[in-house]
Amino acid sequence: MGNSLACFSKKNQATKIRKKFNKNNIPSTRRSSSNIRRIPPPPCISRSTSRKSDRIIYRSSSRIIDHDIDHDYIREQARVAAALLLQHHHQNGTFSQFERSVSLRDPLNCSSRKQKRYNNNNIMPRSSSSRRARSQSDSLPHHLELLRQGSRNVEDLNHKHFVLVHGGGFGAWCWYKTTTLLKESGYHVDAIDLTGSGAHFFDSNNISTLSQYVKPLIDFLEKFDDDKKVILVGHDIGGACISYAMELYPSKVSAAIFVAAAMLKSGQSTLDMFSVQLGLNNLCQRAQIFRYANGKDQPPTSIDYDKSLVKEVLFNQTPTKDVELASVSMRQVPFGPLTEKLSLSSTNYGSIPRFYVKTQDDFAIPASLQEVMIDSNQPEQVFQIKGSDHSPFLSKPQALHKILVEISNIPPKMNLKTI
Repeated sequence: MGNSLACFSKKNQATKIRKKFNKNNIPSTRRSSSNIRRIPPPPCISRSTSRKSDRIIYRSSSRIIDHDIDHDYIREQARVAAALLLQHHHQNGTFSQFERSVSLRDPLNCSSRKQKRYNNNNIMPRSSSSRRARSQSDSLPHHLELLRQGSRNVEDLNHKHFVLVHGGGFGAWCWYKTTTLLKESGYHVDAIDLTGSGAHFFDSNNISTLSQYVKPLIDFLEKFDDDKKVILVGHDIGGACISYAMELYPSKVSAAIFVAAAMLKSGQSTLDMFSVQLGLNNLCQRAQIFRYANGKDQPPTSIDYDKSLVKEVLFNQTPTKDVELASVSMRQVPFGPLTEKLSLSSTNYGSIPRFYVKTQDDFAIPASLQEVMIDSNQPEQVFQIKGSDHSPFLSKPQALHKILVEISNIPPKMNLKTI
């Protein structure tokens, strides 16, 4: 469905010109319609408001609902832009240039000037009863109404803070598209490098516990203001890492989002959950290379990926340039943290709303395994990104961004803690 612009013809105008010429006894050389050179009307321009968009499916309780959030997303972005513009003008003292008239700013001076002009020209001013009263409560122009509406969201945006936690082998670098989109939308964002990952220089073979692996995230939350909260986003085994942090700092986390991530129950380890897919995903198993820094007679110390298979397993829908970035940036996954069982309580971990984002074309953690985690540990809502591989922050960044923004706008529940 689209809106069409009207087409206008110059036929009437041409007819008037010919009549004028005949009236002045100017002979017409175009009597036959076949000899008339017709001026074609301007082309009709059709503008369609529909466009392709990423379809996002979310599930509440047991129902999956197909929902296109483009319009809500666009309106939200408009309010954000208006809010930031209003904030900018207030900070720079330039907001007055948008005011509607001088009479609203200085009604006394304006009235005296009008009275003087009337007296000089011997004109009596109109009765006040015939003039519509002007006041500050008059409706503002559309752009000012948008600014005022957007200003209501400034404070909320300033307090919405995303903390992004990468998966095994990845680093903070993998979130660069998501970080950019969120910051452009006005959010605060931090992407964490876990121990031995990304730019954090530490040998992955020497990481034996989950607490050691997740220490950079815990340090961040420990220093974070007590009166503020963050939205934790975990990918892959980063799901176990944010669960660990939720248990320690429930008062500093407003929501947790698991993106194709390990969403575990108390008493489970990441290895326990991932072992469910044994025999289901031979490709992922073939891509994994176990490292034994302590000798073959000891448990593995880390897991590496076969470079020839990493695109097919992790980045099967990702642009080539991002695959190249990943191939030179990925590091080994420490094995010890995968074997550690989590201890999660309903009063801490269970008090925080959880959301899950499924990746449909995932060959690392198949959709079937994601469903097992969802069914055994039900979140508030489930979202699904169609056409996404295991790395939606690279293959479907816009769709992932829309979901994160939508979740950030879900009102928090009064109290989820069990008494």
